[in-house]
Amino acid sequence: MKLVNYIKDVYTELTQKVSWPTWSELQSSAIVVMIASAIIATAIFVMDLGFKNLMDTVYSMFY
Repeated sequence: MKLVNYIKDVYTELTQKVSWPTWSELQSSAIVVMIASAIIATAIFVMDLGFKNLMDTVYSMFY
């Protein structure tokens, strides 16, 4: 019986108490996340490329 009451309470909370975002808010948040992800991925790519070139330079001095 406790499980049934728990599921009913969860359903009530999700349908009546939770403030869900509107479709436009959801779209704008998704766009912000995609742009931030692209910027972070680009920054990591540039750092990786820089370290690769640095290590190639260091290794070329010894071999």
